[in-house]
Amino acid sequence: MCTQPAKQVYLVTWTSGPDNRLTSSFCKAVTLALDIIEQRYEPGVVITTSGIPKFYSNGLDLDHVRATPGFFKNYMYPLWHRLLTYPMPTVALVNGHGFAGGFLVAMMHDYRIMNPHKGYLCMNENELGAPLRRPMASIFREKVSPQTYRKMILEAHRFKALEAMQEGVVDWLGGLDEALAHIDEFKLVQKSQKGVSGRVVYGHLKAEMWRETVNYLLEWSEDAMLWQQNEHQHDVETKKRERKVQEWEKSKAKL
Repeated sequence: MCTQPAKQVYLVTWTSGPDNRLTSSFCKAVTLALDIIEQRYEPGVVITTSGIPKFYSNGLDLDHVRATPGFFKNYMYPLWHRLLTYPMPTVALVNGHGFAGGFLVAMMHDYRIMNPHKGYLCMNENELGAPLRRPMASIFREKVSPQTYRKMILEAHRFKALEAMQEGVVDWLGGLDEALAHIDEFKLVQKSQKGVSGRVVYGHLKAEMWRETVNYLLEWSEDAMLWQQNEHQHDVETKKRERKVQEWEKSKAKL
């Protein structure tokens, strides 16, 4: 659902029960909403939020991902790329939990505002036993400090709102009213208007700012190939180490 809580401010609210998992239909619907806003409405600011109070998004539906050929190439990466390079300012209004892929969706926005009373932001891949793909890792390298990145990825830390703001993961605390106040304070609606050259460069500026992640999202075939190569190399190295340990154990037994 898309509403306009203020002039040229577009609020995209997603509600996909029970917890806004990222499926192919979810990704297509949000991407289409962004396209409609850009093509049919005046430039302004886009806010995304959830109609489910407990969850902004609980991340990927892993069963759906496994059952959907080309999920990242055809659905997930296009949505992330669209958000990351959108020609208007974007604000993620994180009203509840944002886990893993849901956290990543928020990170693809220009600004993040988080409910100060409930919800966590967490990359729990270490707990799930799921490695990060290149675009997933690079966006955090580009947007947070190395210390926060380590806490986020290796410790699977659950960031509450105040800590998330202190660590630079989110920009503001509050709800829709506070988001609108910050949009007005920073004059964000004006940022997507034509400059003195007559061009709108907001999306181009973002594409250059986040070039590493943008390139990874576009080079999906290389990402998939590298992913398979890394998995194969890991298996080869693991077997090699196991043989070395077995040889050591045999020599130790002889002693």
